[in-house]
Amino acid sequence: MIFRRLKYAFCAAFLLLTLSASAQIWSPDVDKNTFRNPILYADYSDPDVCRVGEDYYMTSSSFNSVPGLQILHSTDLVHWTIIDAALPEHVPGVNARRPKFGDCVWAPSIREHNGQLYIYYGDPDRGIYMVRGTIGNWDKPVLVDRAKGKIDACPLWDEDGRVYLVHAYAGSRAGLKSVLAVCELDSTGTKVIRESRIVFDGHADHPTCEGPKFYKRNGYYYIFTPAGGVSTGWQLVLRSKHPYGPYEQKIVLAQGTSGVNGPHQGAWVETDAANKDGVRDWFFHFQDVGVYGRIIHLQPMRWVNDWPVIGEDKDGDGCGQPVAKCTRPALPLSQGAPAESDEFDGTTLGLQWQWAAHPDAKWFFCDANNGLLRLYSVYYKDTTVVIDTKKKQGHDINYPNMLLQKTPAPAFTVTARVRFCPNKKDIGEKAGLIVSGRTSFRFPVPEQYYNEWVFLRVTFDKNALCHFALSADGKHWQQTAIFQAVEGQWIGAKVGLFCTRDKQINDSGWLDVDYFRITR
Repeated sequence: MIFRRLKYAFCAAFLLLTLSASAQIWSPDVDKNTFRNPILYADYSDPDVCRVGEDYYMTSSSFNSVPGLQILHSTDLVHWTIIDAALPEHVPGVNARRPKFGDCVWAPSIREHNGQLYIYYGDPDRGIYMVRGTIGNWDKPVLVDRAKGKIDACPLWDEDGRVYLVHAYAGSRAGLKSVLAVCELDSTGTKVIRESRIVFDGHADHPTCEGPKFYKRNGYYYIFTPAGGVSTGWQLVLRSKHPYGPYEQKIVLAQGTSGVNGPHQGAWVETDAANKDGVRDWFFHFQDVGVYGRIIHLQPMRWVNDWPVIGEDKDGDGCGQPVAKCTRPALPLSQGAPAESDEFDGTTLGLQWQWAAHPDAKWFFCDANNGLLRLYSVYYKDTTVVIDTKKKQGHDINYPNMLLQKTPAPAFTVTARVRFCPNKKDIGEKAGLIVSGRTSFRFPVPEQYYNEWVFLRVTFDKNALCHFALSADGKHWQQTAIFQAVEGQWIGAKVGLFCTRDKQINDSGWLDVDYFRITR
């Protein structure tokens, strides 16, 4: 209790320093007038953004992770914070206690309509879902279109009251890919009233077209769609005077001479005023950087002859390339970054945390009175799955109760103060830090430190080599292991905590976590 009192005595000052450091793990700021890309060096795969008044909201693919559909907020398009998650649990039918790595929630779109936010996403095994609500108050998902293999859905409310939905197909489930289709929904946006019709075939020139976004401007219907593959592709835009086509096509963003591979799949947003370079339109896209996932870039966008030109068009051919730096949007400057460190002083987990599957109430306790997170050891059968190394598919650790968060930068350090109190019976309990990907590394508390407070640390270097260390006092560190982190299924590596056991009995041990701090 002496340590606890000392902790609270210095909590305010220390927490300010910690949060300040956390917010600067990756900064998009060059100076007060300029930002750099990426604006988020974190795995917000397949991003979409919408504007509501002076606020902007982003969501992204969450796949098997729960809570899903994390919601980020910004007022200046450059700085983003996590404020919510629209999907607190997976839909019925998903095996809640078995992680479905790479499945479940693919490429969502977010739109505002009649004072509510609508998020549409494809579950490749079940169909297209819609989640509707406001920040902090979301309805349960509605299955809009029951169809295996339909993915990457985006709605468009037309001026005449009709509602259209564009989507792609997952070849692994539908037996067809590289095409886009449009269907019509009822006025509530909750069910299909006219079946899908293919409106674009990209097999010849734009293979793997997917992730479409639907817009309307100056009488044209626009479909923004990435093509060519995640790490090597380009951004294609289609336009037509009719939602079902025929569509013209134009590549509007490609890597060019930049170092940004596969720039595509994102969102177009408008602002009211032009910045110093005359830009009022902006485009978000991701870049696949392997172990760190799909990181987020912000590009200036202009309209030329009713076609968008994204990034820097050096040769004037209407196809831009990504910029490394840019003048800020003409919006009030805001600050902030997605949450990373956690002192566990509240009654709920921070919004940065996600479980590998739908959580069970028996997994954890947020002990606000003592400023601790307590993870109880969990036993599940078949926690190891076979890796197909040739196809790079699978996952070597299948624990549903891995508590994880995205990596925030190319290089950073995680330090956690923990106390592992195993059950007295020999049930193979282990607990500590974990780096999770297609192959994972668990760094458990050594047996000689059971029932004692100890410090665990992992440092990512710029090559994603993970250096693990242990300390009894937080000052003197013993290097213990090095692990090469690898990406997960469609995602980057994640870092977090685990507490497991090999046998089922009538009680468990636990891991107490005093804090989890991420610093440079």
